[in-house]
Amino acid sequence: MTERVTAWQCIGCGRIEGAQPCVGICQDRKTEFVYAADHDETLRQLAHARQATASLSALARQLAHATPRKDEWERSYRALQARARVALEALAELEQSGSV
Repeated sequence: MTERVTAWQCIGCGRIEGAQPCVGICQDRKTEFVYAADHDETLRQLAHARQATASLSALARQLAHATPRKDEWERSYRALQARARVALEALAELEQSGSV
């Protein structure tokens, strides 16, 4: 994790100042910040999205590289369908929990 810095933020204008006093050589520059809670939520959503992507990618790889034996295409197709349903159910659970 990244180190966090505590600063003071004006509730009126939003100005952010660090906890150290100015020594007279400082220059204000425009910069952007995000709230730590927003950052944490984004990281949580990213972890869930990566999990979903890995699951669906594994299914796509299996589909792309599978070669059914002679007269076994239907059994292979049904097995891939079952695996796809499991992956989609897991994805739906993530979406319902508000993670993705």
